Amino acid sequence: MRGLSSGLACLVLALVWLVPLALDVRLGFAGHMTMHVAVVAIAAPLLAVALAGSRLDPTPLAPLLFAPLLASALEFAVVWGWHAPVLHGAARGSPAVLVVEQLSFLAVGLLVWLAAFGKGRGPARAAWAPGILALFLTSMHMTLLGALLALSPRPLYRHAHDAAIVTGLAPLDDQHLGGAVMLLVGGASYLIGGLVLIARLLREPGPRLAARTGDE
Repeated sequence: MRGLSSGLACLVLALVWLVPLALDVRLGFAGHMTMHVAVVAIAAPLLAVALAGSRLDPTPLAPLLFAPLLASALEFAVVWGWHAPVLHGAARGSPAVLVVEQLSFLAVGLLVWLAAFGKGRGPARAAWAPGILALFLTSMHMTLLGALLALSPRPLYRHAHDAAIVTGLAPLDDQHLGGAVMLLVGGASYLIGGLVLIARLLREPGPRLAARTGDE
């Protein structure tokens, strides 16, 4: 399972990072949003599944850094910061800035997923609660950002006029499509992660039940 997860994560990253570069494909707003969502909501959880609980799991080494609520707050700052018009435009206009943007997305995405699922959470039932809350909060802010982009009555980015040339879509339509990708895929991924943790929590016997079972 770990090998399959890491292989799928590498495949996703290769598809969204290397294929457009190799084919010299220019992406519109929706294309860049798809790239972002694929990194934080697909590749990052797959890498977390591969690392969590293994000897390469970094969470026991830095428990404060991998505190779930802190990780969620850092991802909020990074994701919303890069979607501010100035930084978003800089990433679209400079390959070097784009690399920094994408690596920071992967870093904070992996931070959140490992904070929720990593070995540093421990076996105690109470340890799962912060991870559940962090994933739900992340799902909420991803959904909010997606809704803001999808429902905005005007383009929020000055460089959005390039989308008409690249995709054939009007700038506002391209922005709405990108917001829908964030809303549906980004928000849903973290929501599903939180539900998985809840299911794991419900399957794990409580202290009293475990003690009673042991006495019997």
